[in-house]
Amino acid sequence: MKIMSWNVNGIRAVHKKGLFVPFIEKHQPDILCLQETKAQQHQSEVDLPEYEEYWNSAEKKGYSGTAIFTKKSLGKPLSVMLGLPEKIAKKYNLKDDEYGNPNTEGRVIALEYEKFYVVSVYTPNTKDDLSRMPLRHKQWDPAFLVYMKELEKNKPVIFCGDLNVAHTKDDLARPKENVGNKGFTDEEREGIQNIVEAGFVDTFRLFTKGNGHYSWWSHFANARARNIGWRIDYIFVSSKLAKKIESAKIFPEVLGSDHCPVSVEIF
Repeated sequence: MKIMSWNVNGIRAVHKKGLFVPFIEKHQPDILCLQETKAQQHQSEVDLPEYEEYWNSAEKKGYSGTAIFTKKSLGKPLSVMLGLPEKIAKKYNLKDDEYGNPNTEGRVIALEYEKFYVVSVYTPNTKDDLSRMPLRHKQWDPAFLVYMKELEKNKPVIFCGDLNVAHTKDDLARPKENVGNKGFTDEEREGIQNIVEAGFVDTFRLFTKGNGHYSWWSHFANARARNIGWRIDYIFVSSKLAKKIESAKIFPEVLGSDHCPVSVEIF
């Protein structure tokens, strides 16, 4: 089974460029997790007869949003869950800040299947001035991890998406220059470390060590062509599934967004 994840930075924009459907046709993911869809389902002109589509769109128009497309051959999921559970959101005081309510921004969607959960997540970024750091560090990251651990009590979890942080210095081209900047602060990196210490496995690092492997590039200074990038898109799995991962890849050649897709194959 092939699972892919892609922050499309606007599904309508990628589709209008003529790049979305050819990507699907070439790679044929069984499950495709999307982030930053920036659309309601009815606004998407993508027609994929082989796939079922499940969406969690932001209340704010043209912003954020996640979706999961699944091959019809997989069958329908047992359940579809949108957002963080109310109990967890309340415990971690997730509510409106100056940017909005992170739990109405369409940032999490989870599908339950017989043997696993699959989750698409788009983590709030801390903003250039780090003004959303308290939300990220003290509320969102711990709340999301608690949710993943709760799901895991029932069956193994695969969660993937744009986590808006480079975990280690090998996950960005210029670590020294970016220490303390958005996406490479101690607080954000701690969020990923907590995920790892809770037993979830960064699938890409099962197969590939070192730097030079990135999933996001700035639009400035020809960064993508020069591979001055960041690895901020991940696929994590419960430790029980780690031995079932046959491959984990990044696809920098896939264009259409400032992010590229990432994948795992599970037997």
